[in-house]
Amino acid sequence: MGTTKRERQRSNRQSKLQAAQQAVEKAKTRRRILKVVAMVAAALLAAFLYATFAGDDTKTDTGQDSTDTSIAEGSTSPTIALSPTAPGKSITGVTPCPPANGSVDRTTTFAAAAPMCIDATKAYKAVVSTNKGELTIALDPKTAPLAVNNFVVLARYHYYDGVPFHRIVNDFVAQAGDANPKNGRLGTGGPGYTFADELPASPAGYVPGAVAMANSGPNTNGSQFFVFVGPSNPFIANPTYTIFGTVEVGMDNTVPAIMAAGTDDGAVTEAVIIASITISES
Repeated sequence: MGTTKRERQRSNRQSKLQAAQQAVEKAKTRRRILKVVAMVAAALLAAFLYATFAGDDTKTDTGQDSTDTSIAEGSTSPTIALSPTAPGKSITGVTPCPPANGSVDRTTTFAAAAPMCIDATKAYKAVVSTNKGELTIALDPKTAPLAVNNFVVLARYHYYDGVPFHRIVNDFVAQAGDANPKNGRLGTGGPGYTFADELPASPAGYVPGAVAMANSGPNTNGSQFFVFVGPSNPFIANPTYTIFGTVEVGMDNTVPAIMAAGTDDGAVTEAVIIASITISES
């Protein structure tokens, strides 16, 4: 009887040990599964953020500019066929400052950025005429002289004439400014050069009406730009885009008309075209 009792006790101990070992193995398995799930979730989030903010070449080339887009410059396939504007002339040497009255031929390719052509002590405004109405943008040369100079120079060279808004994201941004898409893919091109960032101290400035440069990473600004329609997007957690102006007129009518052609993923459903940009200074 004593021997049988000891055997039962030994059997019970072994059963308890096996049960404990199985519990440990199950816990390890759960941890491994949770780790894999976390890794997959992180990869999916990273892919989402890249696709959302890569801009031009997104962010590609944004390759310039891409968001696609880091808001990048990235590009999104439109739900309609957007035709890139016909290329203009090219400047292969030093880029001269264009005349203030815009009396030059349309030019879309430059070997280098222009010198400082604006007077940062003056006030500059841009009237952006589109097939959906006009936007008046107050430019900010004191805060972003490089970006404002670039925008003014390109506008006076008629770079933006005929260029479409190729990325319109519902309740977020409308992006335009690619006159030289790579292989015909809008959102991947730029003027042929890049220039340095002039970033805000915080992301607090990314609010409805703010106008900022698209890019494909640090110091890759070119020609593409965003109009933020807000609310401020939670994914813009850091100041990564140069803000160079604010929409003063058009937020109540023209911007909603532009955004009506957008989708959640940024594809466009109707052509929104920049007819011209007129610069004034005072």
